[in-house]
Amino acid sequence: MFNSSQTMSLAPTTALGSIMRYRALILEMIKREVIGRYRGSIMGLLWSFFTPVLMLMVYTFVFSVVFQARWAGGSGSKTEFAVVLFIGMIIFGLFSECINRAPSLILSNANYVKKVIFPLEILPVVSLGAALFHFAISMLVWLLFYVVLFGVPSIQTLWLPVVLLPLLLMCLGVSWFLASLGVYLRDVGQAIAVVTTALMFMSPVFFPAVAMPEAFRPYLYLSPLTYFIEQSRELLIWQGGMDWFTWVKMFGLSLVVSAFGFAWFQKTRKGFADVL
Repeated sequence: MFNSSQTMSLAPTTALGSIMRYRALILEMIKREVIGRYRGSIMGLLWSFFTPVLMLMVYTFVFSVVFQARWAGGSGSKTEFAVVLFIGMIIFGLFSECINRAPSLILSNANYVKKVIFPLEILPVVSLGAALFHFAISMLVWLLFYVVLFGVPSIQTLWLPVVLLPLLLMCLGVSWFLASLGVYLRDVGQAIAVVTTALMFMSPVFFPAVAMPEAFRPYLYLSPLTYFIEQSRELLIWQGGMDWFTWVKMFGLSLVVSAFGFAWFQKTRKGFADVL
């Protein structure tokens, strides 16, 4: 039975409790979300595989052939540029898919607000789960390319889930905040689309952080994605180690963001039915 008084609690433990309690529902909704996105198309789920491959080919051609871009510290080959670039694209894609969808999560599921008693707080979790599915497919594409071109990746690759844990928490917190805000301010969706596009070019997706002029480099690290992209490349491509000091700081920040986002969502959800 759904406990409305419990879900109105602002405590972060309530969010964790909801995720555990409704985990079967969350998994079923993620499955429906993923399958529903490709329903009616001839290739179906195969698009989730071919889309990152096609985008990788386009970006690699534009940056390494047209603009003659080379990765600082690398060998200068186009294949190396491709696998390095792809890491940035995958992580940015995970973040942008969650954030761009967040403002419409409640609006597009208004029936859950009006007609049935439903744990609305799990909707951002479902969105994150669908984004993680596409992230996993893209990582599989990357792994296949890397193995064919360079061989088996370093054992350091196994640290990737740990690296991305703060990013996932941050995505959840921001999604809770934007999902609620999007109910009251319908322009949020358009504004967020502009912000995420700008963030793509203000993060080291298409270039290494060291390529940024030193005077402007501190601004690059204001992007929440910079650490995750750079650290992931360090592990997956350059076979380096973990920057635990920065990871702890990012984890602490992500806990604050997720707690604030959930508290905001819980505080404002009482007005959803009236607005919708």
